[in-house]
Order: sequence, then C-alpha cells, then structure tokens
Amino acid sequence: MNNEIPGIDLLRDTKGRILGVDFGDARTGLALSDPSRFLASGIGTVSPGGIEKTADKVAEVAREQRVPSIVVGLPRNMDGSEGFRAQRCLEFAQHLRDRLPDVTVVMVDERLTTVSASRYLNETNTRGSKRKGVIDTLAAEIILQDALDRLKH
Repeated sequence: MNNEIPGIDLLRDTKGRILGVDFGDARTGLALSDPSRFLASGIGTVSPGGIEKTADKVAEVAREQRVPSIVVGLPRNMDGSEGFRAQRCLEFAQHLRDRLPDVTVVMVDERLTTVSASRYLNETNTRGSKRKGVIDTLAAEIILQDALDRLKH
C-alpha cells in the first residue's frame, strides 16, 4: 500500500495556511496550520447539522481564514476499503469543492486518528463534556499535522 496521502502533491502546489477538517454528522472539527505549514492548531468545531449546512459553514471559515487548501479526513477501514463514513466524507469534500472552486480540497487517510485523539485525552484525564468538546478538534489537528509532516518529506 502507498504510504503517501492521495493529493499531497496538490498541496505542494499551494502556499499559505491549510485548513484541516474532521467531518462528522454531529460535530465537525477544524484545525489550521501556521503560514509556514509547520504546526497544526485546533480552532474548534462547527455543528450546523447536515452535510450541506456543514459544507457552507466550513467554506465560510475557509474564506475568513483565506486558505488556499483544505485537507479532509477520509475514514478508511483498516483493510483500506471505504465504507459508508468514507462515502459521506467524499461527498462532503465535493460540496466544499463546489463552494470553493479556487481552493484545493484533498482527502487524507485518517485511520486511527480518533483512536489517537482518544488515547491522548485519556492520558490527560480529559473526561465528560470537556472531552466531547475537544475530541473532534483534536482529530482535525492530528489529520492536518500528519499532512504537514508528509509535506516536509
């Protein structure tokens, strides 16, 4: 299996900050890189409800932040296949492309991202409503940081 993120070369062709997105039906986590693309930082979640309203809100954030590119997590199964969640994320990414024709939108493999976020929150003893509020943001941050690290190599 290829370890390279699909579309990473498209990110190399852009300059400036990148928006990372962990799409979810209830909450969508967002992260933003610094201009040098060294570090990802979580910037919160959006919860407008529905795939189209979420795409509208994320597109609004992308315009506000003036990002030239967006990475959206693609939740593949451990065997690399794509199930229902992956199809929803692909559909969401297409809605972003439709709303932001001048922005490069690529999918990144996010297998184990939520597991990594949960492990980190367990280690920091983050529980209850506080955990619910940060797990999606942290997942977006991990997705984006992985893409940034791959861009360096």
